[in-house]
Amino acid sequence: MRLRQNLIMLSQALVLGLAMAFIAVLLWPRLFASRGNVVIREAPPASGHTPGPVSYATAVRLAAPAVVNINTARVVVLPQSRLLQEPFFGIPRNDVPQKRIKTSLGSGVIISKSGYILTNYHVIKGADAIRVFLKDGRNTKARVVGTDPSTDLAVLKIHLPHLKAITLGHTRDTHVGDVVLAIGDPFGIGQTVTMGIVSATGRDELGLSAIENFIQTDAAINPGNSGGPLVNTQGDLVGINTALYSRSGGFQGIGFAIPVNLARHVFRQIIRYGHVIEGWVGVAGQTLTPTLARALKLPADTHGVLIAGVYAHSPAAKAGLEAGDIITAIDGHALLTANDALVQITDTNPGVKLVLTVLHGGTRQTKTVTVATRPPDSPTTIQG
Repeated sequence: MRLRQNLIMLSQALVLGLAMAFIAVLLWPRLFASRGNVVIREAPPASGHTPGPVSYATAVRLAAPAVVNINTARVVVLPQSRLLQEPFFGIPRNDVPQKRIKTSLGSGVIISKSGYILTNYHVIKGADAIRVFLKDGRNTKARVVGTDPSTDLAVLKIHLPHLKAITLGHTRDTHVGDVVLAIGDPFGIGQTVTMGIVSATGRDELGLSAIENFIQTDAAINPGNSGGPLVNTQGDLVGINTALYSRSGGFQGIGFAIPVNLARHVFRQIIRYGHVIEGWVGVAGQTLTPTLARALKLPADTHGVLIAGVYAHSPAAKAGLEAGDIITAIDGHALLTANDALVQITDTNPGVKLVLTVLHGGTRQTKTVTVATRPPDSPTTIQG
């Protein structure tokens, strides 16, 4: 009898102990976790193989007919040696300066079936003659409709029937990690397609042009690719290939393209006006770096644009902005770099008012400026 009672009491104690241990595990799991355990997130076992696209031929088939090779030529006057410039036995020499033709290669993309082509300004800069070669074998001369050195873009016009135009995408649909294709004529060997991904967006302060907002890609972009399209896997234009970063002159996996929305804006303005109308307030400045902020006795994490100068009679001058002021925001949008300010101001139509948040003598103020049209002789580098 006593043995039975002992067994019952032992069983009850065991059940009670297990119940208490269960409650403790639920309430205080860390007490029972091993110090070496690390919580990790694991994907469930794959139910099947899900390969990516095996071919981008459809995208290339849609985009490639709109890609052109651009050949330019310009007359270069060779400098004469000083020996040839000196009189010979007192007789003045009347040597005709020697000239030669300098040629270069680039790419472009047909934007409209009516013959408008978008390319880089540096591809056709200074050209005396421009000839465009199409994928179907035809070629023709082209004329310059307009250029925008600030963005390194230019619009050409050709006159041929049955042209294929590319479809324009949207910058908001371009994300880091997207697969992209670069199409062009590198080294003049013929139309070539390279593949990569979008490595970054919004790259600026690279020193490539006055207005910078580049798509970075690891698709191979080589000499001759400039002005050609960067397309997505649907064959839509997402950028204009512009430059490559290289210490050796060869491909190193870092290329830059002008985003399609900026290219579209420049194209439409050139078609309408013959040039790009840019907003301007009349300040010159530079990015406020942590070093500059400390020198000005500001918190190191202060961001904005330090005004180095203000043009007389400009909108900025009329609004009371002065050299030494720091613009921290435009219409409530914080500024991280001088390029942020430049892009926002130049994209604003003349006549529109902008509210600037400014640090003046350490105090925060707001200034309202009415955007004007950039004067033709106004420099564009870090200007707004």
